[in-house]
Amino acid sequence: MSIIETVYASAPSDQVILPTLEILVPGEDPIRVVAAYEDLAATLETSETVTFKAGPFEYKEPSKNTNGQQTLTFAIANATGEAQKAIDAALASDAQVPVNYRVFLSGDLSAPAKQPYKMILRGGTFEGMMVMVEAGYYDLLNVAWPRRRYLASEFPGLRYI
Repeated sequence: MSIIETVYASAPSDQVILPTLEILVPGEDPIRVVAAYEDLAATLETSETVTFKAGPFEYKEPSKNTNGQQTLTFAIANATGEAQKAIDAALASDAQVPVNYRVFLSGDLSAPAKQPYKMILRGGTFEGMMVMVEAGYYDLLNVAWPRRRYLASEFPGLRYI
C-alpha cells in the first residue's frame, strides 16, 4: 500500500493532505494555489521546486465511471485581479490551457504523493471574489475513428468510386 493510501485509510496526525492546483496560462505567470493556511514550497514531478500560494479552494474529483466525460471542478475563493485577468485571457483564447491537480503530504514535499491529474481548462465563471474552474481530460468521445481520413486530395483514386 502506498503512503497516500495509508494516510487516506488511517489519518495519522503527523501527515496532512495538501491538494494543489496549477493553471498554466500561456503568456502569464502560472497560477498555483494550495488548500492550506500557509504558502507551500514543494517539488514537482519534474524536479522543479515551486511555491503554491495559500488560499481556500474546494475541489470535486471526477467520478470513477465510464461515461467518458471526466471533469474536475474547482472553486477558488479570494482570487486576485491578476488571477482573474489570467483566467479570463485563458478562457477567451483558443489555446489549450493545462491545469494540473496534485496532492502532497506534509511529511514529504519532495514529490507529489500520487500521480498528478493533468487536464485541459474547459470553462470557468466569476462570482465576486470566487472563481469556478472546470477542467477535463482528453475528450475520447469526440475522437474520430479511424483517425486517418481518406480524402480525395491524398488518395486521388477515391474520386472514381
